[in-house]
Amino acid sequence: MSVHKQEIKKITTHQLQEMKNRGEKIAMLTAYDYSMARIIDSGGIDVILVGDSASNVMAGHETTLPITLDQMIYHAASVVRAVERALVVVDLPFGTYQGSSGEALRSSIRIMKESGAHAVKLEGGSEVKESVIRILSAGIPVMGHLGLTPQSIYKFGTYTVRAKEEAEAKKLVEDAKMLEECGCFGVVLEKIPAKLAAEVSKSIRIPTIGIGAGPDVDGQVLVMQDMLGITQEFKPRFLRRYADLNNIINGAVKQYVSDVKAKDFPNQDEKY
Repeated sequence: MSVHKQEIKKITTHQLQEMKNRGEKIAMLTAYDYSMARIIDSGGIDVILVGDSASNVMAGHETTLPITLDQMIYHAASVVRAVERALVVVDLPFGTYQGSSGEALRSSIRIMKESGAHAVKLEGGSEVKESVIRILSAGIPVMGHLGLTPQSIYKFGTYTVRAKEEAEAKKLVEDAKMLEECGCFGVVLEKIPAKLAAEVSKSIRIPTIGIGAGPDVDGQVLVMQDMLGITQEFKPRFLRRYADLNNIINGAVKQYVSDVKAKDFPNQDEKY
């Protein structure tokens, strides 16, 4: 049975909850700049994540760790200026919330005030509970992130599937319930067994957004450069490429170079 998609002029955290309640899936993508954010917003995306994955796809770093709060604010402000419909969520980068709840609040306030974003996201469960509560106490919406947490890559040493063992799976379920109880409006579940993701989605009232977490969650998120085929090296099982922009752009550049070299560009119609 198809689920009716309600037309919404502006997505809010309340609307996301309503979407879960009526069984409508939530579509989420990353964006880091004005031009691309404008395109995907007009395409009807529900949530835009200004992810710390900008560290990888925009700056070329091996991990998400190097990106700074100032850089995240720059990317977020660029995205917010482009958006008319989507909810804009911004990742708190590594080192801006783990030290203390006060630091977490200051970082979140800077993101909200300086970028105009609508919410923040942070990785972890019980370890960051105080920070979550402190941020929420200021009226800032918070999205959680459980499972594979890229900011902890050096702790785990691998990007493999998380929570396959019973103890870790149990903690993940408990952390998801804790995030809900604290007041988070949603939680990302990254690279965990589909059965566990389904269990979490049924056990909490707030929306779950999956990436490599199977179909039985309330929504899906992908990195825009991955799903558009701009990045080519990253090929996880969960990734579906909806375009091959790498080859399209490369071909366009080659044609431009050829036309310039051949003195075919600009032609008579392209000059003043």
